Amino acid sequence: MSLLKQKHEYQGIGLPFSLIRFMNYRKFGYLFSLLLTGFCIFCMFTKGFNWGLDFTGGVVIDTHFSQPANLDQVRSTLNNQGITSALVQTTGSTSDVIIRLPATASDAKIGTEIKDMMTTLDANIEVKSVEFVGPNVGEELTQGAIYATLATLILLLAYVGMRFEWRLGVGGIFALAHDVIVTLGIFSFLQIEIDLTFVAAILTVVGYSLNDSIVVFDRVRENFRKIRRMSSQEIIDISLTQTLARTMITSLTTLFVVFTLLYFGGSSIHSFSLALLIGIGFGTYSSIFVAIAIAFELGLDREHMQIKLATKEEFEEGF
Repeated sequence: MSLLKQKHEYQGIGLPFSLIRFMNYRKFGYLFSLLLTGFCIFCMFTKGFNWGLDFTGGVVIDTHFSQPANLDQVRSTLNNQGITSALVQTTGSTSDVIIRLPATASDAKIGTEIKDMMTTLDANIEVKSVEFVGPNVGEELTQGAIYATLATLILLLAYVGMRFEWRLGVGGIFALAHDVIVTLGIFSFLQIEIDLTFVAAILTVVGYSLNDSIVVFDRVRENFRKIRRMSSQEIIDISLTQTLARTMITSLTTLFVVFTLLYFGGSSIHSFSLALLIGIGFGTYSSIFVAIAIAFELGLDREHMQIKLATKEEFEEGF
């Protein structure tokens, strides 16, 4: 189609720029999503997850060295004392070190014992805090996180099913599952620790992804009722083109804030920030190439978006 003909045909529709034929590239999106989700599921089953203390139980010892700490020497000292499963990492500065131990090591004197072990490396070491989480608490938190995520997905499914045509609801749920699986898979592949802030981030990603999809769904429904003499694919492409500027601006401004949190937020919200970064990025993609594309494949058409008027008999029965 020539630019002149395209400009004449879509005049008055309100496109911010030339029409983008998103649905022509949907099969490439399917292939990319299948490969990506397949890889993420493979990682989850083969590598598992690096569960944090919130889920496994154990003890966290927050220490402060008088000079920059040598993490290799800290690990070697712990290994020589028979503690082989400790996780040692810095927090904020090279002098602040967190030592994470499994639940088997959580006794009342563990803080003093660790301090005595570390005095060979730094005589002025300080133990700032010792936090205990029992394995039963960790199991309860795990169950609570799973129940919260499942309840959220079920309620969102019910909401989308009632507000929109079922084909759009199915597409929206597939997009949510896509974003959650990708986020979980990347965390599994990189073996990034998963804690309760990660669960909060997953629920945030679900809400953000659904919100982005609903904006597209609303515009698709509006255009199906307003635009005539065009195919379903053209109307969907028009709707996506109209909402693209809004989607990009919203996503970029949100990602800017998330990048700031990731860079300046410190280790305490690292999992939260990274999960948001991944989820929001792929959530924008899935709204176009998963949610609305699947609805189109299921046969979404103008007649599905029309308001059903009551017949005379139905109207009279209502009274």
